[in-house]
This record gives sequence, C-alpha cells and structure tokens, in this order.
Amino acid sequence: MNEHVIPPTPTVTIPVAGTDATFPVRRVYCIGRNYAAHAVEMGHDPNREPPFFFQKNPDNLDASGEFPYPSQSSDVHYEVELAVALKTGGKNIPAENALDHVYGYALSLDMTRRDLQGEAKKMGRPWEIGKSFERSAPVGPLRPVSEVGHPDSGTITLHVDGELKQEGDLNQMIWKVPEMISYLSDYFELAPGDVILSGTPAGVGPVTRGQVMEARLDGVDTLTVKVV
Repeated sequence: MNEHVIPPTPTVTIPVAGTDATFPVRRVYCIGRNYAAHAVEMGHDPNREPPFFFQKNPDNLDASGEFPYPSQSSDVHYEVELAVALKTGGKNIPAENALDHVYGYALSLDMTRRDLQGEAKKMGRPWEIGKSFERSAPVGPLRPVSEVGHPDSGTITLHVDGELKQEGDLNQMIWKVPEMISYLSDYFELAPGDVILSGTPAGVGPVTRGQVMEARLDGVDTLTVKVV
C-alpha cells in the first residue's frame, strides 16, 4: 500500500426530511445583519448597509442534534436562521427567477465564538476564527419546495431550556431570499449544493454545556440541539 496516497474527503450531506435521500453540500454562504433589530443590537444601522456575506465550511454543517462547545472561547452565542439549499445555480441570476434555483429549506444555527469574533472585528480581521469552526452550524433536515413552498413569512424562534430567546418573522428580513441569491450570483458562480444561511433575528446570546436549544419556524420544522 502506498502510504502517500491521501484518501478523498467525504462529501458533506444534509438529510432530506421523510426520506432516505441526502443533499450534498458544496458551499455555505452566510448573510450578516439581515434583520433590522439584530443589526441594531450589534451596533449597526440597517438602513445604510448593503448586504455582506461570509462563508462557513461545508463540514461545519452538522445534523447530529448535538453542538460540542468549542475550545478557545468562553462566550459562544446562538443565532437561529433559515437555511436555503440550491438545486441549480449560475451567474447574474435575476431576482425574479431566483426561487427557481431553490431545492428546499431547513432550520439552522449559526453558532459564533462571540469573544473571538469581537477581537477580530476590533483588529479589522476576517471573522472565520469566530464563525467557521467545527460543527458550528447545526442543521435540521431539508424540506423540499414541493412540500413547504417558498416561505417568505412566518415566526422563527429559538428557546434555550424552554425560555424564549429569539423571535422574529421571515418577512422582517432586509434582503429577501430571491435578492440574496441574485446578489450572491453577481459575485460568485452559484452551483447545486450551495447553502445560504439567511441571517438571524434579535436576541442572540450565550449558551453553556448541558443546555438545550430548540429552533422553530412556522410551517417548516423544529430543530433541537443539545450543547455538549
């Protein structure tokens, strides 16, 4: 056996609800400050800022139902988000055609090492150290468009140990799903397997080991994740 042969990296997948099928993930784009109240709580003016994105790694997505508390941080925050999974892609996609590229939707959490992100912000550095760590994006099963349509309104919440922490409505998103897809496609060539995390409402805060997070989105799903 050739000891220098490197085995291929396994493809990251998300389960499709109610089936044995899985959705292979290519890239993960995350939009920042996409709910006005959250932009304000983070110290920004949502009326003047164009959209911006950062990326998580595909293998940050984790459908296990557990979130391992990461090292090198003592201030890890939850952010509940709608995940959008693309079945097709392209460049310069018009907003009016963007939803044709969507395979389905899921609930996700954009877990953040807030202390490390804060340090990076102060120094004008990228956020990856606070955002793109192992298993930092717990995700539920995908619900295909054929099942849930294209949700553009509906209450999205996050409870921690039964206590309501975050609550918003999809209709409060500054940049709607078609606009996000169109904007991204002007800068990146989107492709099947791309996943977009669409921002979080206000109320983000810390979790500790042993706590249970429960995310809900009306008409789509519930996601339960234990911090371990």
